Amino acid sequence: MRSPMMRALLAVLVAMAAGGFLGAQEILDRIVARVENDIILFSDVRALSRYQELVDGKSETEDQILDRLIDQWIVRTEADVSHFPHPSDADIDSGVSRLQKSFASIDEYEARKKQNGLSDAEIRRIVGLQLFLSNYLDSRFRPGVQIDPKAIEDFYVNKVVPQVKSRGQEPPPLDAARDFIQEALIQQGINEQADRWLKESRVRLHIEKLLEEGAR
Repeated sequence: MRSPMMRALLAVLVAMAAGGFLGAQEILDRIVARVENDIILFSDVRALSRYQELVDGKSETEDQILDRLIDQWIVRTEADVSHFPHPSDADIDSGVSRLQKSFASIDEYEARKKQNGLSDAEIRRIVGLQLFLSNYLDSRFRPGVQIDPKAIEDFYVNKVVPQVKSRGQEPPPLDAARDFIQEALIQQGINEQADRWLKESRVRLHIEKLLEEGAR
């Protein structure tokens, strides 16, 4: 994300453009939300939208993406205050590599990247940020997640077995799937706790969404 100084400068330029100070020049960006003393720009929304299109073949609505960016701001701000370590270049390299391997070939990845107008630097920035945020949430909430052994057995019987059999395959033994199921349930618990925390945090913050106003 941009530094507060750069964001403030860009906000001034946007305001000047809106007031006619930049003449007939095109307005290239605009503020779509204010969170406390920081701002979120429309270019941030577009960048995440393009990344979602690269990864999933489609993106959420602009309003949904803005909500994600506000949540990211909340997590990033707390992680920075706690001096949580950022991912290393090697970690980001691994994240980008996993993304590339999710495509049928590197050529398909490069074609989709070009189609969505994403640079390697933009992809690395987003991958690095997502790693930073997910690592922080894992560190913050994993210790509080407790998984009942009965929940693992229920998940195996009600989810794993039917899904595997629907593909005409033989389900693995419960013991072979236990660690995988436990981690999936832990991640579910982390997500649920994080969602509650984010909702509570939003209530305490001054958040002003300007996306619809800016779009008119």
